[in-house]
Amino acid sequence: MFELLKTDPATKARLGKLTTAHGVVDTPVFMSVGTQASVKALDPRELREMGTQIILGNTYHLNLRPGLDIIRAAGGLHRFMNWERPILTDSGGFQVFSLAKIRKVKAHGVEFRSHLDGSLLFIGPKESMEIQRVLGSDIAMVFDECPPHDAPAREQKLAVERTIRWARECREQPRAEGQKVFGIVQGGSNPALREECAKALVEMDFDGYAIGGVSVGEPEPEMMKAIELAEPFLPAGKARYAMGLGTPAQMVELIARGVDMFDCVLPTRVARNGTAYTRSGAIGLKGAAYKTDFGPLEAGCECFACRNFTRAYLRHLLRADEILGLRMLSVHNSHIYLKLMADVRAAIAAGTFADFYREFIAGFKPSQKVMAQRTQAKVAEV
Repeated sequence: MFELLKTDPATKARLGKLTTAHGVVDTPVFMSVGTQASVKALDPRELREMGTQIILGNTYHLNLRPGLDIIRAAGGLHRFMNWERPILTDSGGFQVFSLAKIRKVKAHGVEFRSHLDGSLLFIGPKESMEIQRVLGSDIAMVFDECPPHDAPAREQKLAVERTIRWARECREQPRAEGQKVFGIVQGGSNPALREECAKALVEMDFDGYAIGGVSVGEPEPEMMKAIELAEPFLPAGKARYAMGLGTPAQMVELIARGVDMFDCVLPTRVARNGTAYTRSGAIGLKGAAYKTDFGPLEAGCECFACRNFTRAYLRHLLRADEILGLRMLSVHNSHIYLKLMADVRAAIAAGTFADFYREFIAGFKPSQKVMAQRTQAKVAEV
């Protein structure tokens, strides 16, 4: 399933190919987030044209709406949303964290009150894998428990124990034809727990491994530490996925630490708030400085928005609450993320990633506003 093609000699960056039932994915890769069978503000044609290789859907949300009966009748998630390329589905484990106020963790799963109508539903390993089997995703994630980053040590330990036990149950469940399953390493920033969880999951021999419990409100150094604690225990011949990450700079940092796959709501989330990414940072396009700026969002960018519209025009659309404005920023930001991954892959292949890494991190200026949106987006995302 995963072929490791090359490792950068100066860092841990990896070039690989991930083969799925719906095509091959070149890694490192950014997965566009389509929680409810749609990447917000973008259609499948646009996603294909900008080079989207794989998208992410969510088990919890799709089970509630439109429901499995409809997706089953449609012939699976790919046909339902007209997406012929690979799909990865999250297991619903993140909702154990994000919906903490309306759920109860039990020995064999989690009892939720629907955030839509308050109805009672239960998701455990068996239920999560059954939902993902019906969805027919190329990659299914095991059902895990994602505790808050600042959870007490005992709570973190119990979450790891449940995650390991639930992963074993997920491993035994039926799958859709060709469906692969990834384990998820939990353990917060506790070295012993990260090692314990990673080793137990590797022993189960999953098709790939994710590092969970990151980007859940913790400071960035803690996020990096969590990845660094888990990575050494993950096999070189399996894909590694950092869940829910991140900004362009965070992704480049984590690629240098040996991570292959990423997903994040930021490209379209910040676009809807009037923020555009560039290779040197983020700009708040609603500002008066762009009122008469007739240049593109970023010079040299080949996305549809930059080839056709100016900053001044896009600012006007945003301030006038025109849908085209947020759509074009979503197109641009998504293009920036995908082009970054393509450039990273080219640099690893050419043996120049170490130089690329240093230059990119030195030139990218984090925006405190965007970082705040990252935290809010992750914590608020149900």
